[in-house]
Amino acid sequence: MRRFACIATLCAVAAGCATTPSHFYILSPTATPAAATSDLSVVVGPVSIPASVDLPQIVVSTGPNQVSLDDFNRWASPLQDNVSRVVAEDLVAMLGTPRVSLFHQSLNADADYRVAIEVQRFESAPGEAATLNAVWIVRRTKDGKAHTGRTTVREPALDKGYDALVAAHSRALAHMSQDIADAVRALDRATP
Repeated sequence: MRRFACIATLCAVAAGCATTPSHFYILSPTATPAAATSDLSVVVGPVSIPASVDLPQIVVSTGPNQVSLDDFNRWASPLQDNVSRVVAEDLVAMLGTPRVSLFHQSLNADADYRVAIEVQRFESAPGEAATLNAVWIVRRTKDGKAHTGRTTVREPALDKGYDALVAAHSRALAHMSQDIADAVRALDRATP
């Protein structure tokens, strides 16, 4: 009887160790480097993310008014930091300048431009699409002149896996980064 109890306990422990492993994801820059180089300096941030998706778990849309948290598919870092980093890296490539930094890490208090982003929708539907809706503002620091814009994009997820979904989010962020880079260039051309 005692041997049976020990075997049953070992089986329970082994079954507990055989649970589904967690997978961790990061967003990636997708911009290709610009041909021309620039000496512009840009600070990205602050970036705000809706509280409903700013969680370690990837929040999956399951219906028009319903989401679920996927405990086994998670962001490797806070989503807000992930988005900031990718936009900054995309801007480095798009603007042809290495002088792009993050707001909370910036030593460049006198940057030429500051970018603030308010993400209003960041929806994940595996096998369908990644949806991004964000308002952003680019402000020239020397005179305060600003350009405000909105980027709304729905990028298809090329298969049902989370890799494809995260890649779709990365492409959506590249669209927003391109809109921001265009605004920086427009403000720079209009410098008095």
